[in-house]
Amino acid sequence: MTVADRIPIMADGLPEIFHEALGERFEVLNWDTSEGSDAVARSVAIVSYAHPLADGELMDRMPQLKVISNHGVGVDHIDLFAAEERGIPVGNTPGCLDAATADMTMALVMAIGRNLRIGDNFARGPEFLHYDPSILIGQEITGSTLGIIGMGRIGKEVARRAAGFEMTVLYNNRNRDEAAEAELGVRYATRDELLAESDFVALNCPLTDETTGMIGPAEFETMKTSAFLVNMARGPVVQTDALYTALTTGQIRGAALDVTDPEPLPRDHPLLDVENVIIMPHLGSASNRAREMMMNMSIENLEAGLAGEELPYRIRP
Repeated sequence: MTVADRIPIMADGLPEIFHEALGERFEVLNWDTSEGSDAVARSVAIVSYAHPLADGELMDRMPQLKVISNHGVGVDHIDLFAAEERGIPVGNTPGCLDAATADMTMALVMAIGRNLRIGDNFARGPEFLHYDPSILIGQEITGSTLGIIGMGRIGKEVARRAAGFEMTVLYNNRNRDEAAEAELGVRYATRDELLAESDFVALNCPLTDETTGMIGPAEFETMKTSAFLVNMARGPVVQTDALYTALTTGQIRGAALDVTDPEPLPRDHPLLDVENVIIMPHLGSASNRAREMMMNMSIENLEAGLAGEELPYRIRP
C-alpha cells in the first residue's frame, strides 16, 4: 500500500500499540483543529483517545468526516446531537470497562476507608519509629453501608463486589431497578436517604445535565460526618469548591477521586494539599484487559463507519 492509498484519520495521542493495531491502512494525523489544519481538511474519521472536544463547529470544518470513534464509554466531550444532525455516526466502547471500573471503585473505597495514602506516607516518614496501635483507625469495610448513585452496568458490578464484603448496598438511579434488587439484594433509596445512611457514597453515574453539579453543599450537609465520597463518574458531577469545604471543615471524613473538575487540577489547587483525599489520574479503566478491549472496539466502530455499515457500538443522543 502506497502512502497515497492510506486512509487519513485525526486522532489525539494514540499509543504505539494502537498504531500497530490500526496497521498500515491508516494515516494517523495528529490532533490539530487550528485554522488551515491539514488534519481537519483531509481526515475521514476522528478517533477520540484522550477525549478532546468534538463539537458541531469542528464537524462543519471537516468535509470528509464519516465517523467518530470514541475510545471509552463517556462521550460528554462529543456533541451527539450535532453529529446526529449531520449524519455522522458516533461509536463508543460499552461494557468492556465495567469490571475494571468497579474494581477501582472498591479499591478507592478500601484505600480511603483504611487510610492507605496517609499510612503509606507516615510509614515512609521520620516519625514512624515504633508500632502504635492507636493511630490511623479506619472504617471497617466489611458490614459498612455503601450507597451507589448510578445503578447501570458499572454500578451493578460494584454491588456484586460489595456483597463479598457483606456490605449493605443502597442505590439511587433515575429509574428504580427491581430486577437488580432481586438479583443483587440492593435496596432503592432516595438520594437524600442514601446520602444520610451511607458510610461510603460511590458515584458511578454518567455526566448529564441532571448530574452536573449534583453533589454540592446541601448534599455534603446531608452526609454523615464519618462518611466518605468516592467519585468514579466524571469530575463535574461534584462541585469542587464544595468538596474542598466539606473535607477541610469536617462535613465528611474523606474522599477518593478518580476524576476531578477541572481535570487535571491546576498544580497549585488547594485540594492537592488536603490530606484526607486520594486523587487518581483517571485510572478507572486502566487495566490491561479493559484497554485492549476498548482499543479493539474503537477500531471495529471506525472500520464499520468507513465502510458505510452500522456501527457495532453506536451511541445516539
